[in-house]
Amino acid sequence: MILKDILKKNDLCMKDFTFYGEEIAKVKDLKPLEKKGKLILVTSTSPTKFGEGKTTLSISLNDALNKLGKKSIVALREPSLGPVFGLKGGATGGNAAKVIPEESINLHFTGDIHAVTTANNLLSAIIDNHIYQGNELQLDPNKICHERCLDLNDRSLRKVVINGIETHFNITTASEMMAILCLSSSFEDLKERLGNILVGYTYQNKEIFAKDLHCVNALALLLKDALKPNLVKTLENNLALIHGGPFANIAHGTNSILSTRYGLHNFYYTIVEAGFGSDMGALKFYDLLTRNNEDLIPDIVILNTTIQSLKYNGNGKLDMSNLEYHIKNMQKYANAILVVLNKHDTDLDSEIAVVKEFVEQFDLPFFVSNGYFMGSDGSLEIAKKIEEISKKNLRKKIVYSYQITDSLKNKIEKFCTTNYGAKEILYTPESLQKLELISKSIFKDLPICICKTQYSISDESNLLGYPKDFKMTVHDIKLFSGAGFITVYFGKVLTMPGLGKDANYLHM
Repeated sequence: MILKDILKKNDLCMKDFTFYGEEIAKVKDLKPLEKKGKLILVTSTSPTKFGEGKTTLSISLNDALNKLGKKSIVALREPSLGPVFGLKGGATGGNAAKVIPEESINLHFTGDIHAVTTANNLLSAIIDNHIYQGNELQLDPNKICHERCLDLNDRSLRKVVINGIETHFNITTASEMMAILCLSSSFEDLKERLGNILVGYTYQNKEIFAKDLHCVNALALLLKDALKPNLVKTLENNLALIHGGPFANIAHGTNSILSTRYGLHNFYYTIVEAGFGSDMGALKFYDLLTRNNEDLIPDIVILNTTIQSLKYNGNGKLDMSNLEYHIKNMQKYANAILVVLNKHDTDLDSEIAVVKEFVEQFDLPFFVSNGYFMGSDGSLEIAKKIEEISKKNLRKKIVYSYQITDSLKNKIEKFCTTNYGAKEILYTPESLQKLELISKSIFKDLPICICKTQYSISDESNLLGYPKDFKMTVHDIKLFSGAGFITVYFGKVLTMPGLGKDANYLHM
């Protein structure tokens, strides 16, 4: 079935879309949309390096709800070329639960990520040009905050010298420009956020923003089409939104607000997936998206896990401690939680029974998904449970771990002690200098975005399971005033990954 026929089946008007052939479309209109449907957030236990199948589960759930006659759509992130050619691969699901056209989506798609890269690097060129042309604003070249990016894994770009100054590239999915695209609620909001990007500081430590360089219109022109959500289909001819691509370990980790709101206006169920475990994407979804967007508070949370993840976190043994953390973590924010084991063909019935018994101690529903093997049929029972509990208003009043007006140091310490169980927060001398500088900013009252390893609840990737009484060390802090948050970097997380010895490009 071609995309136009699926749109008609869902009572959507053809004139509202720009078509890229028969399989891809963009939503034309970005007008404010009223929420009419229910929001389902899919998150996970701490992952292995191969991921735990949240995308596959999300797609199979969407197909299952549609099979039950419910109007449902899944809203996912766009794949980054870094993992496509690196280790993790694409992000279109797998086997019987996929979005298509798979190859196009995993590669250039509609050019959104290229547009983000170009806008980001145009701003860098504009900054350099302003200094070259006389530096009217007295920007200190050694205090430039904005960094270049590229949507590839290239370790040689972790340290480069430009105009005699050492700097580095980020992968595009970790850039502030990507966060701005995903968090903008309209074209006007996009322009305001672009103008608020902190470019750097003068010799007198005065903040200089992108709007001071008179380049907002140029940046917005590059992003005007990228801001529009993309529509594709699943293997079972149901609709999927794919828009925005921030990683959750080094960025905020979920698809665009515009695509989620489009789903919530036009469909009864919108399924979104937040990257990595609940300590990463799900916490950021609640802390960064819902503070000022009550319509984006999830109605249901799906906590995805696998036998592989539980064994990895148990150093080879089937250990429930990591699952325990993620259940308790989500119970702070949601009442309606379903725990789903994403089945692999190597899973033993006895192992699944152990997980089921453990989950039932928390009085939570437990299901096994065979979506990877069976598509919608593998997630039908979960879809029926979603339909049952969605009739009740089980939304929980969110108690955030910090107030927006707390000092930056208090935000960091409250967030990490409350959500991770950290015993103490340490700071490098460099991060303390950044903390002091940002604490004087007009944007100091922004929420924080934690950048850390995805493999542990702590900031050390080898502390698996459910670590207790650990210390976390802040290595850097950056003000992303355009995106609307302050990023706090723990541990030695690389914002420009490298290619592995046995990378995916070798097998294409």
